[in-house]
Amino acid sequence: MPEARTWQLVAGSAVLGLALAAGAVTAAGPWDSGQRKAERARAALADARGGAHHAGRAAGPPPAAPRRPAPAPSAAGVLRALGAPDGPAAAGRTGSTRTGDDLAPVLVPLLGDPGLGTLRTASVVDASTGKQLYGEGATTPMTPASTVKIATTAAALSALGPDHRIATTTVAAPDGRTVTLVGGGDPTLDRTRLKALADATARALKARAGTAPAVRVTYDTSLYKGPLLHPIGPNDNLAPVTALMTDEGRTGGPATGPAPRTADPAGDTATAFAGLLRQAGVRIEGDPAPGRAATGPKAAQLARTDSAPLADLVERTLTSSDNDLAEALARQTALARKQPASFAGAGKAVHDELAKLGLPLAGARFADGSGLDRNDRVSAALLTGLLTRAADPARPALRPVLTGLPVSGFTGTLAGRFGTGPAASGAGLVRAKTGTLTGVNTLAGTVVTPDGRLLAFAFLAGRTDSAAAAQTALDRLSAALAQTGAGTGLGTGAETGVATR
Repeated sequence: MPEARTWQLVAGSAVLGLALAAGAVTAAGPWDSGQRKAERARAALADARGGAHHAGRAAGPPPAAPRRPAPAPSAAGVLRALGAPDGPAAAGRTGSTRTGDDLAPVLVPLLGDPGLGTLRTASVVDASTGKQLYGEGATTPMTPASTVKIATTAAALSALGPDHRIATTTVAAPDGRTVTLVGGGDPTLDRTRLKALADATARALKARAGTAPAVRVTYDTSLYKGPLLHPIGPNDNLAPVTALMTDEGRTGGPATGPAPRTADPAGDTATAFAGLLRQAGVRIEGDPAPGRAATGPKAAQLARTDSAPLADLVERTLTSSDNDLAEALARQTALARKQPASFAGAGKAVHDELAKLGLPLAGARFADGSGLDRNDRVSAALLTGLLTRAADPARPALRPVLTGLPVSGFTGTLAGRFGTGPAASGAGLVRAKTGTLTGVNTLAGTVVTPDGRLLAFAFLAGRTDSAAAAQTALDRLSAALAQTGAGTGLGTGAETGVATR
């Protein structure tokens, strides 16, 4: 019975937190109906290297994974259970959330934790008003690690809209003897969709010629420009960044997180496609080769396959800290803004798109879309500004930035955190994007207070010695915010106090 009671309490707090957060932003946003698969164990291990976590091994054995309940239900299910499509009307609620002066006694001692290293900045904002409640070096640019994905995904949604899909197509040359597989930049293309594309292409060829002719297969990756390799070089955390790949170039291992990657994702995909065409009854001449798709009025698109909507891709990027997808979304933003689809072009496009949203970009730099590059720079104020924009009822297109954030103790890269100790009080109430490089630990997201307010926060730490110690300190900071509000004896009802340190 005690174990069952613990599950009921934790699950109840998660359900309440999700519902309150949805109400605070006035719209639930798109959600998966089922459980997402994510890097559960790696998020808790000190030597984790995948997804958001790229730190070296910390001293001492990794902590034992605590027992924990099953993942919380998705927001859509929670809101239906409450009998309201958009959840309780928490937006505009007047409560007693602490002001900056009230938050300082709580946050300052926690920010002094040695686990956060010698560089640490913070920003806490009321998501319903946009007012900063607490700041410590909030405008100082820092290396964000994977929290930069908040910027990447927000820019993509702003530039393209949540319904945008990424297409992979096949094109026939005017003579009908060459079929080109054209990469559109979709790293989620998998074997099932590739087979469907091959089958549709075979049917189109037969319809054009009356019988399946012998064809050459070429593949076109010209959509992307610049180097294929990330500056970190070949790495299990990221495949070569090309416009054509299958299953993110993985050659084995888990579906998310670090895994061995092929050195030639486009060539491997084209070879697999040619084999599938053969299975569909098409005779293939020679081996697939790089080539540009035919253009002009006599060239014909034979078939296409589309990715999931951008809203879903954003949620996957944030929940699982998907590096390959983050780089693809940055390049989609570049294409939308008429910039080269390269690391440099994507960085400029993301910067320009965020400037349109009126965000504080002084010192910001987007060297990549994933956060693997240590040359990335964002401020805590920029991250909380992005989260606040995503909570703005006037900007529903940005809502997936909030709905994709991992839920503390339940999903994604936070599944293995908030299980024990002081941070356990934040389980289910904190939703946040993690970030970890060696010596860099970050956490940015939202938290629901007891009086139903949605706060946006960002805590960035640099020169850390232990990923485990830093993560524990970050979790305690965000969990402390979940306890602020009515009943604390410190709230005043005013929201004008700002403590900037």
